Amino acid sequence: MPCLPQYGNSLSKTAFQPHCSSSKTDEWRLSCINKEFSVCPSYPPVVIVPKSIDDEALRKVAMFRHGSRFPVLSYYHKKNGMVMMRSSQPLTGTNGRRCKEDEKLINATLRPGKRGYIIDTRSLNVAQQARAKGGGFEQEAHYPQWRRIHKCIERFNILQESLIKLVEACNDQSHNMDRWLSKLEASNWLTHIKEILTAACLAAQCIDREGASVLVHGTEGTDSTLQVTSLAQIILDPSCRTIRGFESLVVREWLQAGHPFQQRCAQSAYSNSKQKWEAPVFLLFLDCVWQILRQFPCSFEFNEQFLIMLFEHAYASQFGTFLGNNENERSKLKLPQKTMSLWSWVNRSEELSKFQNPLFEANSLVIWPSVAPQSLQLWEGVFLRWNRPSKFLDEAHEEMNNIIKYNKELQAKVNALRRQLAEMETDDKMQENLQTRAVMVEEGFVLQGCVERRRLGPCVWLAELCSRGFGPLTPAPHLMDKRFN
Repeated sequence: MPCLPQYGNSLSKTAFQPHCSSSKTDEWRLSCINKEFSVCPSYPPVVIVPKSIDDEALRKVAMFRHGSRFPVLSYYHKKNGMVMMRSSQPLTGTNGRRCKEDEKLINATLRPGKRGYIIDTRSLNVAQQARAKGGGFEQEAHYPQWRRIHKCIERFNILQESLIKLVEACNDQSHNMDRWLSKLEASNWLTHIKEILTAACLAAQCIDREGASVLVHGTEGTDSTLQVTSLAQIILDPSCRTIRGFESLVVREWLQAGHPFQQRCAQSAYSNSKQKWEAPVFLLFLDCVWQILRQFPCSFEFNEQFLIMLFEHAYASQFGTFLGNNENERSKLKLPQKTMSLWSWVNRSEELSKFQNPLFEANSLVIWPSVAPQSLQLWEGVFLRWNRPSKFLDEAHEEMNNIIKYNKELQAKVNALRRQLAEMETDDKMQENLQTRAVMVEEGFVLQGCVERRRLGPCVWLAELCSRGFGPLTPAPHLMDKRFN
């Protein structure tokens, strides 16, 4: 397809395609309306939209959405055909402006007789204040088939302050328990984790259990919106829990979707001095994934080191994958031609083995993580990485791998012995069947001979046998019983 974006490696097309499976239905299509980034500078050249909405209508909808980020498909749930879309806030303003094309586009995602949910990642108060600045939210009078739910996720400046406080607490050398717990609580980092996971679980529940489609947006649609849509897919879709599937998720929901990595990850995450637009949005997403991984250690093909590697390369990398704020900037800078892709290095067999989870067993079910405070923990691998002795952890990890490898070898031997036993049992049954058939043939011949002898008489019967090639026969004494005469 000529308008597909290029990323310097084969992951680009596979990243765009996994949830284009919906395009196989009659309800969705690929649109190249943003081929030259002329409609929305932060969207990729190709987007998936309802088939009933033409490109001219999309242009009108783009003018009605903040940053021209009109609703596009994020995820298609194969189980029931429900979808998750994402966008930015509508520009309703204080006058209650409306856009019929926008209403038609959103309603086109609904099945007959179904309702949908709009998950706004702002509090109701913040959403109402946005109207004074030209923003706003969907009015229920204009979207009667949709129910709006506000799940507050703090904006990037609040998240940045939280990270600074958390790093300060982790670097505290006082070794005072009360001081440590007080600083950890004051950072509110785990509270942000809880809020994001709660919103993602809500979106997944609406799709899988309620059988309803979902639209997710905040203000710009480039931060908290992407956290929710990405985590919801990890909960719902087993393929996103594999290494290649997660890589595709990052490309599709973060790089192609326009998360401003250049602004958000401008300096080290551990730095105390931050620029205005910096924020640990992507780090929070990875932290949430780690929380789910810890609760479901056998459902993910990748391990903690894989997430830490992505965190490190998002802030400082020799690869060009996370450079720039969107596909438009990466295209202008010709990064696919001038830099190497991170995925081309990660997916080499010698590197991939470092990131594979030895406990992984494919799980096709939806997983529901706990968001209770007791279930959430500080990610030591990132925030206490310099405080814990890695030597013993590495030794424990190596020993665990050896035990798992030995267990797999034993399991393979058990399976081989079971197959061998089954083959022996099959051979015994075949031998028994042959013997049974031989006895049945013999008994059948005797029985038939008795019947024939009674019908023909003993002399005629013996002559008949000779004519069939059995030669001169001497009947057994019991066959010459007078009862057969």
